Amino acid sequence: MSHPFLLPRFAPRRSIAVVTVLAGSLLLAGCAAAVPLTPAADATNVACADVIVHLPSTVADERSRETNAQGTGAWGDPAAVLLHCGVPVPAPTTLPCLNINGIDWIEDDSDAPTYRYTTYGRDPAIEVVIDSEAVSGSTALVDVANAVGYVPAAGACVGAEDVRLPTDGATTAP
Repeated sequence: MSHPFLLPRFAPRRSIAVVTVLAGSLLLAGCAAAVPLTPAADATNVACADVIVHLPSTVADERSRETNAQGTGAWGDPAAVLLHCGVPVPAPTTLPCLNINGIDWIEDDSDAPTYRYTTYGRDPAIEVVIDSEAVSGSTALVDVANAVGYVPAAGACVGAEDVRLPTDGATTAP
């Protein structure tokens, strides 16, 4: 019969193993905290899944981070680039439109130095939010272009020079 204050002889090894596993888990959890994001309304769209699985491991030299929401991506620590797939498809706008590697992006600089870029002519639409004090916006958009291209273009940006005015005064686009 064993004494009530004596532990079996395998207990120290088991205790060391348990402490090691717990300590390792805590360290990993501290390093791998997910970026808290909210999924876009259409994040469950099948096209978003194609985009997300093709996202690069680095954007603008920043490493990818785990996120807690479907249809999202994040890069940098702290996160300098955020991506949401499934945002509302933008209507025609007077905001600047850039074509980078075949992807049309509407640029919203109303929160500069944070810039919001939303694809134009693609459904579902994709939004990329960039901290321009941490990374280059054009580099980030170039880096995500391949993945974004998995949502086919159904339209494109047009500028004032693309609009033709018929003789009866109605406005038409090419």
